[in-house]
Amino acid sequence: MAEVRLQQISKSYGNNQVLQDIDLHVRNGEFMVFVGPSGCGKSTLLRMIAGLEDISTGELYIGDALANDIPPAKRGLAMVFQSYALYPHMTVYDNMAFSLSLSNMSKQDIDAAVQHAAGILQMTHLLQRKPRDLSGGQRQRVAIGRAIVRKPGLFLFDEPLSNLDASLRVQMRIELSKLHRELAATMIYVTHDQVEAMTLGQRIAVFNGGKIEQIGAPLELYDRPANRFVAGFLGSPKMNFLQGKVSRCADNQATVSLVGGAQLEVNIPSSALTEGQEVSIGIRAEHVVPAAQTPDRNNQLTACISFIEHLGDAAIVYATLPGEENLFAIKLPADTSDLFPGADLRIQLPVGRCHVFDANGVALGR
Repeated sequence: MAEVRLQQISKSYGNNQVLQDIDLHVRNGEFMVFVGPSGCGKSTLLRMIAGLEDISTGELYIGDALANDIPPAKRGLAMVFQSYALYPHMTVYDNMAFSLSLSNMSKQDIDAAVQHAAGILQMTHLLQRKPRDLSGGQRQRVAIGRAIVRKPGLFLFDEPLSNLDASLRVQMRIELSKLHRELAATMIYVTHDQVEAMTLGQRIAVFNGGKIEQIGAPLELYDRPANRFVAGFLGSPKMNFLQGKVSRCADNQATVSLVGGAQLEVNIPSSALTEGQEVSIGIRAEHVVPAAQTPDRNNQLTACISFIEHLGDAAIVYATLPGEENLFAIKLPADTSDLFPGADLRIQLPVGRCHVFDANGVALGR
């Protein structure tokens, strides 16, 4: 295993700075996920850890060694790319054994390593096939197996599942989690898919514009986002946001007047707000309650249904609220036969489920 420490890491291409002062500690044996939108710098950082990109400023430590100038082949890591990059003329066995044969390992040791990796990935029966005879998921497993045989202390994954269909991605997520448990290796995984990040990562680093917005366990980021970006990026559908101004704050509770005229009560230390301050209120779709199902008369609003997305086990109702430009999402049980576009739906926003963000998007009262 190997820990990874990044200290004030930056990356520039000429005058274009793509990463700014990244500080991060990936612990021994941890499954760390880098997540963020395209172009946020997460893959560039992974390639810098691998040694495929130069570090402009800062220090990279793998284990106890300063790795800035260590060649990629000497860093004790293995990388799995988005493209499978398999040799088409070689069998699965030969693809997995190729790097070992270059290191002059004995045939007996090579065979033991390949058979062990194939057993972990449940692909022993595929060893004599060629890549053209494999499905996409099987090819990705070969690429992972090629990394396993090297017995690295650190695995790097650069969006390895993005070329697979939805059902295969679910299957491969399960296999990767199982692989991490079996190998007890340090893994860093890059994705733009927040579902992959939430289901795979022991901790997640959320990237945006070349910076890390927040680092933490999946549920910590989901339940206590540090800012509006994290709150809106994690979760499907994304968190709802309502604009307003603070009209009263006292006794660890505040009243926010929304742009549509309604007023919401929120729990927040009075020292975190001032009267007249512009804020936004965030609440997740699954936390919104139909008013008919709760005796709580506070924080009730009337929403006009625009359309309903049926998901089988649930339904997402998208509605408009007075004064708000963006649609407001409400997650309800699957049976919505009494609801239809154009109808009004009275909803209630539980006080304890409302997040408050200042004008700069920073979460208040966390």
